[in-house]
Amino acid sequence: MVERTTVVIAHRLSTVVEADQIIVLEKGHITGSGTHEELIESHPSYVEWAKKQFQTGE
Repeated sequence: MVERTTVVIAHRLSTVVEADQIIVLEKGHITGSGTHEELIESHPSYVEWAKKQFQTGE
């Protein structure tokens, strides 16, 4: 979506994995932000969610 801001709230990472910017919320607080690749490198909770979701095919 060029020249457009879209807010997506998702439980499935596959919905947002290609997003330019992902914001991670835990218990109502922002705990991380970045691309999927950046979060895989820097956010332990995001890594765990990704492992669980992509292994089970969700």
